[in-house]
Amino acid sequence: MPQQTSIYEIHDDRFRQLTVASAGLEELYCGCRWAEGPVWFADLNCLIFSDIPNQRMLRWVPDGEVSVFRSQSNFANGNTRDREGRLVSCEHGSRRVTRTEIDGSLTVLADSFEGKKLNSPNDVVVRSDGSVWFTDPTYGILSDYEGYRAEPEQATRNVYRLDPKTGELSAVVTDFGQPNGLAFSPDESKLYIADSSSSHDVNAPSHIRVFDVVDGTTLTNDRVFCNLDKGLPDGFRMDVHGNLWTSAGDGVHCFSPEGELLGKILVPQTVANLTFGGPRKNRLFITATRSLYSVYLATNGASLS
Repeated sequence: MPQQTSIYEIHDDRFRQLTVASAGLEELYCGCRWAEGPVWFADLNCLIFSDIPNQRMLRWVPDGEVSVFRSQSNFANGNTRDREGRLVSCEHGSRRVTRTEIDGSLTVLADSFEGKKLNSPNDVVVRSDGSVWFTDPTYGILSDYEGYRAEPEQATRNVYRLDPKTGELSAVVTDFGQPNGLAFSPDESKLYIADSSSSHDVNAPSHIRVFDVVDGTTLTNDRVFCNLDKGLPDGFRMDVHGNLWTSAGDGVHCFSPEGELLGKILVPQTVANLTFGGPRKNRLFITATRSLYSVYLATNGASLS
């Protein structure tokens, strides 16, 4: 039986070594409709995150101030940074992936595949070679709440790789119900991808799959990495030890590199996404429905988080 201590539910004693018993869960901001896509900017000492239905992106700074980073955000969802430090975002409303340049202008990285519009790009990561990998479920076109209702033009809901040199977009996985969060292992030898299709189909799986990465371009050896016992997997990140920290219905679940559930951080609201940040990358920032939370941990985020 798991042991519950303050905000933690401990399933394996190894989880104790990853947490700080005296560190509490802090609510940093409340006022979103659906908070998502947190990304840490170490050089600017701030966190950027999305409030999808309110069509805005927010900026949190350590003194507690929260301001609007971008309004009319095209229902931006997932965010990350590329290897030059630029913001890369998935936009539901425009059905595209964009890059914010240093001067603030936007560059469209991808908005179509094989001559047809993308569904609604959801989450994105950038590999060390500069390639951009993103998921493309249909959440942003299912209604007018997180985007604009539309019929999908793509026959499947894919995971894509954008080549940094040629700009060529390739579908690397095409058999997901609703691909969602994704992250590379610390050594980039594996790519983890969430399937959140149980959001609209109770018989669909709530699991994260893992693939081996071949030559930085191809995914092989598909298998289920873990199943969630509460809610569904959305966004997630890796720590330096290869543990996977994922959003879930009752908080954040931590899985070992072997897919074993080590423990949970219990959060009052349904968690959508998370990222490591702070000067030592030992602070976990959590976007959960209306709020932004954080908690200090005894581990650090992987350099690719």
